[in-house]
Amino acid sequence: LIITLFIEDPFQPSSLTLSLFQLGLSSFNLISCFPHTYNIMFPLSSRYHGMISREEADQLLSQAEGSYLIRESQRQPGTYTLALRFGNQTRNFRLYHDGKHFVGEKRFESIHDLVTDGLITLYIETKAAEYIAKMTINPIYEHVGYTTLNQEPTLKKLLTHSPSKPTSPASTFWQPISSFALSQLTSLVRRATLRESDLAPKYEKVHNFKVHTFRGPHWCEYCANFMWGLIAQGVKCADCGLNVHKQCSKVVPNDCQPDLRHVKKVYSCDLTTLVKAHNTKRPMVVDMCIQEIEARGLQSEGLYRISGFSELIEDVKLAFDRDGEKADISSNAYEDINIITGALKLYFRELPIPLITYDAYPRFIETGKITDPEKRLESLHEALKLLPPAHCETLRYLMAHLKRVTQYEKENLMSSENLGIVFGPTLMRAPELDAMTALNDIRYQRLVVETLITNEDVLF
Repeated sequence: LIITLFIEDPFQPSSLTLSLFQLGLSSFNLISCFPHTYNIMFPLSSRYHGMISREEADQLLSQAEGSYLIRESQRQPGTYTLALRFGNQTRNFRLYHDGKHFVGEKRFESIHDLVTDGLITLYIETKAAEYIAKMTINPIYEHVGYTTLNQEPTLKKLLTHSPSKPTSPASTFWQPISSFALSQLTSLVRRATLRESDLAPKYEKVHNFKVHTFRGPHWCEYCANFMWGLIAQGVKCADCGLNVHKQCSKVVPNDCQPDLRHVKKVYSCDLTTLVKAHNTKRPMVVDMCIQEIEARGLQSEGLYRISGFSELIEDVKLAFDRDGEKADISSNAYEDINIITGALKLYFRELPIPLITYDAYPRFIETGKITDPEKRLESLHEALKLLPPAHCETLRYLMAHLKRVTQYEKENLMSSENLGIVFGPTLMRAPELDAMTALNDIRYQRLVVETLITNEDVLF
């Protein structure tokens, strides 16, 4: 196969050469081409040909595959089009520039890189469309993935005796699993070597995939196929490091096991992500703060109502983010128990997804509006089923603690109603409601938390 590409500088084809080499295209032509019209003021590229028609662009580009130019649209002056020759036809793409060049979600430093990536993508999607559609049918994930491995030697054995893949079109970039370097399966290896704790529940967690640019040749850890393109070749889980094609990410099981190398803080971290990263039932900050409060603060007047010094509360937050479960929150470090209660409330306020999640919020508010006590309990019991397991377990533990706080009401003056006022807005946040609706919801938030505290032993 020979691909002819028109480039501005034939003496600097290194990135293009590497990309084509990864595809197994050993024969291609690089041809210099300069436009007949050159507007030095155009900010995008010297390929600019001014306001010409589609027909004129097609005639200019008919010389060879891979040639391209930029033109101003005649139908919409002030907008620009990238005309690209591929498959013996000229394709037109609306071209944008915001400091980088793009026609879709990928952004490039230069037009040359955009065109190179586009040709690679068009070539693969045209020549291997049938194969791409079947990539997720027989993934390696089920054979060497998260759910079946117990130790790294098992991975090596499976790599050596991996099941055969279905027949695919002859192309050197579709690498079989046997050619994988172990270092390219880092997230699978790490998960395989983890020891499951008998005490920690197996919470389900979706992967937190983000578009990622991989340096050098890379393979999908779900289907074992090459990840093509110059940039943004696939997605990477920000919590566990799993690397997959964008299309494969849609079918990867919800079994993310966060890596502590990626989860670098305690506050403002997703609750399920945190507990899975530390392999615990609940966030350690919740357990440690509640244990400290119950050890020396249950009889403190105005517990949870009185605020500690904000600077010291921030110190506790930084200690947890820095030291995790080794953070010192004892009376030697923080004599005022209100600092610890303030740190616990701050943790719940800074959760990206509240303890009572946005999805479950409307159901809980409707429960708070029910006046009949028995029907409210029934509705609340059903609403709790909407919470993710880690959220429900943490809420159960917190409500049991707050009920113990109410047992010392004569000393601390904190009833379930008072605690509902304090914790209602902390545990429940309205999902983008208007200010008036959110204000009206405050009384129902209080009723929900008050009911949870009073009936903790029945509801959980």
